[in-house]
Amino acid sequence: MNKSDSEHMLGLLDEIGYAQTDNEKNADLMILNTCAIREGAEDKVFSYLGHWNKHKRDGTLIAVGGCVAQDMGEDLLKRCSYVNLVFGTHNLHRLPDLVLQAEKGERIAELFTELPDDLPETPVIRQNDFSAWVSVIYGCDYNCTYCIVPYVRGREKSRTPDVILQEINELANAGYKEVTLLGQNVTAYGHDLDPVRHLGHLIEMIGEQDAIRRIRFLTGHPRDLNPEIIDAVAKVPSACEYFHLPIQAGDDRTLRRMARGYNVDFYRKVASQVRDRIPDAALTSDLIVGFPGETDQEFMNTVNLVEEMCFDAVNTAAYSPRPHTPAANWPDQVPEEVKNERLRFLNTVVSEVSHRRNKRCLDTVCEVLVEGRSQRNPERVSGRTRTNKIVNFVGDDSLIGKLVNVRIEAANPWALRGSLVS
Repeated sequence: MNKSDSEHMLGLLDEIGYAQTDNEKNADLMILNTCAIREGAEDKVFSYLGHWNKHKRDGTLIAVGGCVAQDMGEDLLKRCSYVNLVFGTHNLHRLPDLVLQAEKGERIAELFTELPDDLPETPVIRQNDFSAWVSVIYGCDYNCTYCIVPYVRGREKSRTPDVILQEINELANAGYKEVTLLGQNVTAYGHDLDPVRHLGHLIEMIGEQDAIRRIRFLTGHPRDLNPEIIDAVAKVPSACEYFHLPIQAGDDRTLRRMARGYNVDFYRKVASQVRDRIPDAALTSDLIVGFPGETDQEFMNTVNLVEEMCFDAVNTAAYSPRPHTPAANWPDQVPEEVKNERLRFLNTVVSEVSHRRNKRCLDTVCEVLVEGRSQRNPERVSGRTRTNKIVNFVGDDSLIGKLVNVRIEAANPWALRGSLVS
Protein backbone atom coordinates (compact mmCIF):
# COMPACT_ATOMS: atom_id res chain seq x y z
CA MET A 1 0.00 0.00 0.00
CA ASN A 2 2.93 2.31 0.65
CA LYS A 3 4.20 1.59 -2.85
CA SER A 4 0.82 2.63 -4.21
CA ASP A 5 0.92 5.85 -2.18
CA SER A 6 4.42 6.53 -3.53
CA GLU A 7 3.18 6.23 -7.11
CA HIS A 8 0.57 8.87 -6.34
CA MET A 9 3.27 11.09 -4.83
CA LEU A 10 5.17 10.82 -8.11
CA GLY A 11 2.05 11.83 -10.01
CA LEU A 12 1.42 14.82 -7.77
CA LEU A 13 5.01 16.01 -7.94
CA ASP A 14 5.00 15.74 -11.72
CA GLU A 15 2.40 18.52 -11.70
CA ILE A 16 4.94 20.96 -10.22
CA GLY A 17 7.86 19.95 -12.42
CA TYR A 18 9.56 17.22 -10.39
CA ALA A 19 10.75 14.03 -12.10
CA GLN A 20 12.04 10.83 -10.53
CA THR A 21 15.82 10.31 -10.35
CA ASP A 22 17.78 7.14 -9.63
CA ASN A 23 20.64 9.07 -8.02
CA GLU A 24 19.80 10.38 -4.56
CA LYS A 25 22.97 12.53 -4.52
CA ASN A 26 21.53 14.63 -7.34
CA ALA A 27 18.03 14.87 -5.89
CA ASP A 28 16.39 18.23 -5.17
CA LEU A 29 13.72 16.49 -3.09
CA MET A 30 13.93 13.24 -1.13
CA ILE A 31 10.71 11.80 0.33
CA LEU A 32 10.65 8.95 2.81
CA ASN A 33 7.27 7.19 2.76
CA THR A 34 7.07 5.42 6.10
CA CYS A 35 5.42 2.46 7.81
CA ALA A 36 4.67 2.23 11.54
CA ILE A 37 3.22 -1.28 11.73
CA ARG A 38 6.26 -2.58 13.63
CA GLU A 39 9.01 -0.96 15.65
CA GLY A 40 11.71 -2.20 13.29
CA ALA A 41 10.14 -0.37 10.36
CA GLU A 42 10.03 2.82 12.42
CA ASP A 43 13.69 2.45 13.42
CA LYS A 44 14.65 2.32 9.74
CA VAL A 45 13.12 5.78 9.25
CA PHE A 46 15.84 7.49 11.25
CA SER A 47 18.57 5.35 9.72
CA TYR A 48 17.47 6.43 6.23
CA LEU A 49 17.11 10.07 7.25
CA GLY A 50 20.58 10.14 8.79
CA HIS A 51 22.04 8.67 5.60
CA TRP A 52 20.18 11.19 3.44
CA ASN A 53 21.36 14.08 5.57
CA LYS A 54 24.97 13.21 4.69
CA HIS A 55 24.15 13.77 1.00
CA LYS A 56 21.97 16.81 1.46
CA ARG A 57 23.10 19.80 -0.58
CA ASP A 58 22.14 23.43 -0.18
CA GLY A 59 18.59 23.72 -1.40
CA THR A 60 17.81 20.01 -1.19
CA LEU A 61 14.55 19.23 0.59
CA ILE A 62 13.90 16.19 2.78
CA ALA A 63 10.28 15.21 3.41
CA VAL A 64 8.70 12.45 5.49
CA GLY A 65 5.24 11.04 4.74
CA GLY A 66 3.22 7.98 5.67
CA CYS A 67 2.32 6.45 9.00
CA VAL A 68 5.35 7.48 11.08
CA ALA A 69 4.82 11.05 9.90
CA GLN A 70 1.14 10.85 10.85
CA ASP A 71 2.10 9.56 14.30
CA MET A 72 5.03 11.84 15.14
CA GLY A 73 4.11 15.07 13.34
CA GLU A 74 6.05 18.08 14.57
CA ASP A 75 8.20 15.85 16.79
CA LEU A 76 9.92 14.68 13.61
CA LEU A 77 10.93 18.24 12.82
CA LYS A 78 12.27 18.64 16.36
CA ARG A 79 14.18 15.36 16.29
CA CYS A 80 15.63 15.87 12.79
CA SER A 81 16.55 19.52 12.22
CA TYR A 82 17.42 18.80 8.58
CA VAL A 83 13.91 17.59 7.68
CA ASN A 84 11.95 20.28 5.80
CA LEU A 85 8.49 18.76 5.48
CA VAL A 86 6.31 16.29 7.37
CA PHE A 87 2.92 15.28 5.95
CA GLY A 88 0.52 12.58 7.07
CA THR A 89 -1.59 9.86 5.53
CA HIS A 90 -4.71 12.00 5.09
CA ASN A 91 -3.28 14.97 3.23
CA LEU A 92 -1.19 13.32 0.53
CA HIS A 93 -3.22 15.28 -2.06
CA ARG A 94 -1.72 18.46 -0.57
CA LEU A 95 1.85 17.43 -1.38
CA PRO A 96 2.48 19.87 -4.29
CA ASP A 97 1.37 22.89 -2.23
CA LEU A 98 3.44 21.77 0.75
CA VAL A 99 6.57 21.27 -1.37
CA LEU A 100 6.17 24.73 -2.90
CA GLN A 101 5.95 26.18 0.62
CA ALA A 102 9.06 24.26 1.67
CA GLU A 103 10.92 25.59 -1.37
CA LYS A 104 10.47 29.07 0.15
CA GLY A 105 12.33 28.04 3.28
CA GLU A 106 9.41 27.08 5.53
CA ARG A 107 9.65 23.99 7.75
CA ILE A 108 6.22 22.41 7.70
CA ALA A 109 4.38 19.69 9.60
CA GLU A 110 0.82 19.37 8.30
CA LEU A 111 -1.44 16.57 9.51
CA PHE A 112 -5.17 15.93 9.08
CA THR A 113 -6.95 13.72 11.61
CA GLU A 114 -9.18 12.14 8.93
CA LEU A 115 -9.53 12.01 5.18
CA PRO A 116 -11.68 14.74 3.63
CA ASP A 117 -15.37 13.86 3.24
CA ASP A 118 -14.98 13.99 -0.54
CA LEU A 119 -12.09 11.66 -1.27
CA PRO A 120 -9.63 13.55 -3.51
CA GLU A 121 -8.57 11.82 -6.72
CA THR A 122 -4.83 12.14 -7.31
CA PRO A 123 -2.67 11.57 -10.40
CA VAL A 124 -0.37 8.57 -10.48
CA ILE A 125 2.86 7.55 -12.18
CA ARG A 126 2.98 3.76 -12.05
CA GLN A 127 6.24 1.88 -11.89
CA ASN A 128 5.33 -0.74 -14.49
CA ASP A 129 2.90 -0.97 -17.38
CA PHE A 130 1.23 -4.34 -16.76
CA SER A 131 0.21 -4.59 -13.07
CA ALA A 132 -1.43 -1.83 -11.04
CA TRP A 133 -2.53 -1.17 -7.48
CA VAL A 134 -5.95 0.42 -7.07
CA SER A 135 -7.03 1.66 -3.64
CA VAL A 136 -10.73 0.99 -3.03
CA ILE A 137 -11.09 1.69 0.71
CA TYR A 138 -9.01 3.61 3.23
CA GLY A 139 -8.71 3.18 6.99
CA CYS A 140 -9.90 0.53 9.43
CA ASP A 141 -12.84 0.45 11.86
CA TYR A 142 -11.46 -2.36 14.01
CA ASN A 143 -9.53 -1.63 17.20
CA CYS A 144 -7.17 -4.57 17.60
CA THR A 145 -5.21 -4.05 20.81
CA TYR A 146 -1.81 -4.36 19.11
CA CYS A 147 -2.42 -2.31 15.95
CA ILE A 148 -1.57 1.33 15.27
CA VAL A 149 -3.28 1.38 11.83
CA PRO A 150 -6.64 2.89 12.96
CA TYR A 151 -4.72 5.67 14.72
CA VAL A 152 -2.60 6.62 11.71
CA ARG A 153 -5.02 5.70 8.89
CA GLY A 154 -8.38 6.67 10.40
CA ARG A 155 -11.84 5.21 9.93
CA GLU A 156 -12.95 3.25 6.88
CA LYS A 157 -13.93 5.25 3.83
CA SER A 158 -14.76 3.59 0.50
CA ARG A 159 -14.27 5.03 -2.97
CA THR A 160 -17.39 4.88 -5.11
CA PRO A 161 -17.68 2.13 -7.74
CA ASP A 162 -17.97 4.60 -10.63
CA VAL A 163 -14.66 6.25 -9.72
CA ILE A 164 -12.93 2.90 -9.30
CA LEU A 165 -14.30 1.56 -12.58
CA GLN A 166 -13.16 4.68 -14.41
CA GLU A 167 -9.63 4.06 -13.13
CA ILE A 168 -9.85 0.39 -14.09
CA ASN A 169 -11.03 1.26 -17.61
CA GLU A 170 -8.13 3.67 -18.02
CA LEU A 171 -5.74 0.92 -16.94
CA ALA A 172 -7.31 -1.52 -19.39
CA ASN A 173 -7.02 1.00 -22.24
CA ALA A 174 -3.36 1.50 -21.33
CA GLY A 175 -2.68 -2.23 -21.65
CA TYR A 176 -2.59 -3.29 -18.00
CA LYS A 177 -3.32 -6.97 -17.41
CA GLU A 178 -3.60 -7.14 -13.61
CA VAL A 179 -5.09 -5.00 -10.86
CA THR A 180 -4.78 -5.45 -7.11
CA LEU A 181 -7.57 -3.84 -5.09
CA LEU A 182 -6.12 -2.34 -1.92
CA GLY A 183 -7.42 -1.46 1.50
CA GLN A 184 -6.31 -1.60 5.11
CA ASN A 185 -9.44 -3.78 5.32
CA VAL A 186 -10.38 -4.40 1.72
CA THR A 187 -13.06 -7.00 2.54
CA ALA A 188 -15.04 -4.24 4.30
CA TYR A 189 -15.38 -2.35 1.03
CA GLY A 190 -18.70 -0.62 0.41
CA HIS A 191 -20.46 -0.91 3.76
CA ASP A 192 -20.32 2.88 4.11
CA LEU A 193 -21.71 3.63 0.64
CA ASP A 194 -25.31 4.48 -0.26
CA PRO A 195 -26.52 2.12 -1.57
CA VAL A 196 -24.40 -0.39 0.32
CA ARG A 197 -22.00 -2.44 -1.79
CA HIS A 198 -19.54 -5.23 -1.04
CA LEU A 199 -16.28 -6.35 -2.57
CA GLY A 200 -18.01 -9.11 -4.54
CA HIS A 201 -20.05 -6.51 -6.42
CA LEU A 202 -16.85 -4.66 -7.31
CA ILE A 203 -15.07 -7.82 -8.48
CA GLU A 204 -18.02 -8.70 -10.72
CA MET A 205 -18.10 -5.22 -12.26
CA ILE A 206 -14.35 -5.20 -12.90
CA GLY A 207 -14.65 -8.71 -14.34
CA GLU A 208 -16.69 -7.31 -17.21
CA GLN A 209 -13.54 -5.54 -18.46
CA ASP A 210 -12.03 -8.24 -20.67
CA ALA A 211 -8.64 -6.57 -20.98
CA ILE A 212 -7.99 -7.00 -17.25
CA ARG A 213 -6.91 -10.64 -17.02
CA ARG A 214 -6.29 -10.80 -13.28
CA ILE A 215 -8.03 -9.29 -10.24
CA ARG A 216 -6.50 -9.57 -6.77
CA PHE A 217 -7.33 -7.94 -3.43
CA LEU A 218 -5.34 -7.19 -0.26
CA THR A 219 -5.68 -7.26 2.73
CA GLY A 220 -8.85 -8.17 4.60
CA HIS A 221 -10.37 -9.18 7.93
CA PRO A 222 -11.87 -12.69 8.35
CA ARG A 223 -15.14 -11.28 9.73
CA ASP A 224 -15.74 -9.34 6.52
CA LEU A 225 -15.05 -12.10 4.00
CA ASN A 226 -18.69 -12.85 3.31
CA PRO A 227 -19.85 -15.75 1.07
CA GLU A 228 -20.80 -13.31 -1.68
CA ILE A 229 -17.16 -12.24 -2.04
CA ILE A 230 -16.03 -15.87 -2.25
CA ASP A 231 -18.75 -16.57 -4.83
CA ALA A 232 -17.63 -13.60 -6.92
CA VAL A 233 -14.05 -14.91 -7.00
CA ALA A 234 -15.38 -18.33 -8.00
CA LYS A 235 -17.61 -16.94 -10.78
CA VAL A 236 -15.44 -14.21 -12.32
CA PRO A 237 -12.80 -15.76 -14.63
CA SER A 238 -10.31 -12.96 -14.06
CA ALA A 239 -10.55 -13.11 -10.23
CA CYS A 240 -7.47 -14.91 -8.93
CA GLU A 241 -7.86 -17.94 -6.68
CA TYR A 242 -5.92 -16.35 -3.86
CA PHE A 243 -7.08 -15.25 -0.41
CA HIS A 244 -4.86 -13.51 2.12
CA LEU A 245 -6.79 -13.97 5.36
CA PRO A 246 -4.83 -12.85 8.46
CA ILE A 247 -5.68 -14.79 11.62
CA GLN A 248 -2.83 -13.35 13.78
CA ALA A 249 -2.94 -16.17 16.39
CA GLY A 250 -4.14 -19.75 16.64
CA ASP A 251 -5.39 -19.52 20.21
CA ASP A 252 -8.81 -18.33 21.36
CA ARG A 253 -7.64 -16.51 24.49
CA THR A 254 -4.96 -14.67 22.54
CA LEU A 255 -7.44 -13.72 19.81
CA ARG A 256 -9.84 -12.42 22.46
CA ARG A 257 -7.12 -10.30 24.06
CA MET A 258 -6.13 -9.04 20.62
CA ALA A 259 -9.79 -7.97 20.13
CA ARG A 260 -9.92 -9.69 16.77
CA GLY A 261 -13.65 -10.37 17.07
CA TYR A 262 -13.59 -14.08 16.17
CA ASN A 263 -12.25 -17.37 17.50
CA VAL A 264 -10.27 -20.12 15.80
CA ASP A 265 -13.38 -22.11 14.92
CA PHE A 266 -14.90 -19.12 13.13
CA TYR A 267 -11.70 -18.78 11.09
CA ARG A 268 -11.80 -22.49 10.25
CA LYS A 269 -15.33 -22.10 8.91
CA VAL A 270 -14.40 -19.11 6.74
CA ALA A 271 -11.36 -20.95 5.37
CA SER A 272 -13.55 -24.00 4.68
CA GLN A 273 -16.00 -21.83 2.75
CA VAL A 274 -13.11 -20.69 0.53
CA ARG A 275 -11.74 -24.19 -0.05
CA ASP A 276 -15.14 -25.82 -0.51
CA ARG A 277 -16.15 -23.25 -3.12
CA ILE A 278 -12.71 -22.93 -4.78
CA PRO A 279 -10.70 -26.12 -4.10
CA ASP A 280 -7.53 -24.89 -5.84
CA ALA A 281 -7.45 -21.56 -3.99
CA ALA A 282 -4.29 -20.54 -2.18
CA LEU A 283 -4.75 -19.38 1.41
CA THR A 284 -2.14 -17.26 3.13
CA SER A 285 -2.16 -15.54 6.51
CA ASP A 286 -0.39 -13.35 9.07
CA LEU A 287 0.73 -14.52 12.53
CA ILE A 288 2.12 -12.67 15.54
CA VAL A 289 4.14 -14.51 18.20
CA GLY A 290 4.93 -13.29 21.68
CA PHE A 291 1.77 -11.25 22.19
CA PRO A 292 1.67 -10.01 25.82
CA GLY A 293 0.69 -12.85 28.12
CA GLU A 294 1.08 -15.57 25.47
CA THR A 295 1.94 -18.86 27.17
CA ASP A 296 3.99 -21.70 25.70
CA GLN A 297 0.81 -23.71 25.13
CA GLU A 298 -0.95 -20.78 23.45
CA PHE A 299 2.03 -20.39 21.17
CA MET A 300 1.93 -24.11 20.33
CA ASN A 301 -1.76 -23.71 19.47
CA THR A 302 -0.66 -21.25 16.79
CA VAL A 303 1.99 -23.67 15.52
CA ASN A 304 -0.55 -26.49 15.40
CA LEU A 305 -2.99 -24.30 13.47
CA VAL A 306 -0.38 -23.78 10.73
CA GLU A 307 -0.12 -27.56 10.34
CA GLU A 308 -3.89 -27.95 10.41
CA MET A 309 -4.72 -25.19 7.93
CA CYS A 310 -1.86 -26.00 5.53
CA PHE A 311 -1.35 -22.34 4.61
CA ASP A 312 0.38 -21.72 1.30
CA ALA A 313 2.44 -19.02 2.99
CA VAL A 314 2.43 -17.03 6.23
CA ASN A 315 3.83 -13.62 7.09
CA THR A 316 5.21 -13.99 10.61
CA ALA A 317 6.40 -11.39 13.10
CA ALA A 318 7.32 -11.09 16.74
CA TYR A 319 4.94 -8.84 18.64
CA SER A 320 6.12 -5.24 18.57
CA PRO A 321 4.65 -2.75 21.09
CA ARG A 322 3.25 0.24 19.23
CA PRO A 323 2.30 3.64 20.65
CA HIS A 324 -1.39 4.44 21.13
CA THR A 325 -2.27 0.74 21.51
CA PRO A 326 -3.57 -0.90 24.72
CA ALA A 327 -1.31 -3.96 24.55
CA ALA A 328 1.84 -1.85 24.61
CA ASN A 329 1.11 -0.93 28.24
CA TRP A 330 0.14 -4.36 29.53
CA PRO A 331 2.42 -5.71 32.29
CA ASP A 332 2.92 -9.26 30.97
CA GLN A 333 5.23 -8.50 28.04
CA VAL A 334 7.02 -11.56 26.65
CA PRO A 335 10.86 -11.28 26.82
CA GLU A 336 12.58 -10.57 23.51
CA GLU A 337 14.62 -13.76 23.62
CA VAL A 338 11.44 -15.82 24.06
CA LYS A 339 9.71 -14.00 21.19
CA ASN A 340 12.68 -14.55 18.91
CA GLU A 341 12.91 -18.26 19.76
CA ARG A 342 9.21 -18.73 19.13
CA LEU A 343 9.49 -16.89 15.83
CA ARG A 344 12.37 -19.11 14.70
CA PHE A 345 10.41 -22.25 15.58
CA LEU A 346 7.24 -21.03 13.89
CA ASN A 347 9.15 -20.06 10.74
CA THR A 348 10.56 -23.59 10.53
CA VAL A 349 7.05 -25.06 10.62
CA VAL A 350 5.70 -22.48 8.17
CA SER A 351 8.54 -23.31 5.79
CA GLU A 352 7.84 -27.03 5.97
CA VAL A 353 4.11 -26.55 5.34
CA SER A 354 4.70 -24.11 2.48
CA HIS A 355 7.12 -26.55 0.91
CA ARG A 356 4.51 -29.31 1.01
CA ARG A 357 1.93 -27.01 -0.56
CA ASN A 358 4.32 -25.91 -3.30
CA LYS A 359 5.20 -29.52 -4.17
CA ARG A 360 1.58 -29.95 -5.24
CA CYS A 361 2.44 -27.78 -8.25
CA LEU A 362 5.13 -30.14 -9.56
CA ASP A 363 4.53 -31.39 -13.11
CA THR A 364 1.67 -28.96 -13.63
CA VAL A 365 1.50 -26.08 -16.11
CA CYS A 366 0.81 -22.68 -14.52
CA GLU A 367 -0.07 -19.35 -16.06
CA VAL A 368 2.57 -16.82 -14.98
CA LEU A 369 2.56 -13.04 -15.30
CA VAL A 370 6.23 -12.20 -15.81
CA GLU A 371 7.30 -9.30 -13.58
CA GLY A 372 11.04 -8.96 -14.18
CA ARG A 373 14.47 -10.54 -13.89
CA SER A 374 15.10 -13.06 -11.13
CA GLN A 375 17.12 -11.45 -8.35
CA ARG A 376 19.21 -14.56 -7.76
CA ASN A 377 19.90 -15.74 -11.31
CA PRO A 378 20.29 -13.21 -14.14
CA GLU A 379 19.48 -15.89 -16.74
CA ARG A 380 15.98 -16.28 -15.33
CA VAL A 381 12.88 -14.16 -15.23
CA SER A 382 10.38 -14.18 -12.40
CA GLY A 383 6.62 -13.89 -12.16
CA ARG A 384 3.56 -15.03 -10.23
CA THR A 385 0.87 -17.61 -10.74
CA ARG A 386 -2.81 -16.81 -10.27
CA THR A 387 -2.41 -18.19 -6.73
CA ASN A 388 0.41 -15.68 -6.10
CA LYS A 389 3.26 -18.19 -6.08
CA ILE A 390 6.60 -16.92 -7.38
CA VAL A 391 7.94 -18.81 -10.40
CA ASN A 392 11.46 -18.50 -11.83
CA PHE A 393 12.40 -19.80 -15.27
CA VAL A 394 14.90 -19.15 -18.07
CA GLY A 395 13.75 -16.31 -20.31
CA ASP A 396 14.60 -12.90 -21.69
CA ASP A 397 13.32 -9.38 -21.06
CA SER A 398 10.85 -9.61 -23.94
CA LEU A 399 8.63 -11.75 -21.67
CA ILE A 400 8.25 -9.08 -18.97
CA GLY A 401 4.64 -8.01 -18.69
CA LYS A 402 3.34 -11.04 -20.58
CA LEU A 403 1.21 -13.97 -19.49
CA VAL A 404 2.99 -17.23 -20.30
CA ASN A 405 2.63 -20.91 -19.44
CA VAL A 406 5.35 -22.53 -17.37
CA ARG A 407 5.78 -26.20 -16.50
CA ILE A 408 6.78 -26.49 -12.82
CA GLU A 409 9.83 -28.71 -12.33
CA ALA A 410 11.08 -27.82 -8.84
CA ALA A 411 9.65 -26.36 -5.64
CA ASN A 412 11.05 -24.92 -2.45
CA PRO A 413 9.20 -23.23 0.46
CA TRP A 414 9.33 -19.78 -1.13
CA ALA A 415 9.17 -20.25 -4.89
CA LEU A 416 8.74 -22.55 -7.85
CA ARG A 417 11.06 -23.17 -10.78
CA GLY A 418 10.14 -24.36 -14.23
CA SER A 419 10.51 -24.03 -17.96
CA LEU A 420 8.59 -22.07 -20.55
CA VAL A 421 5.96 -24.02 -22.44
CA SER A 422 6.07 -23.03 -26.10
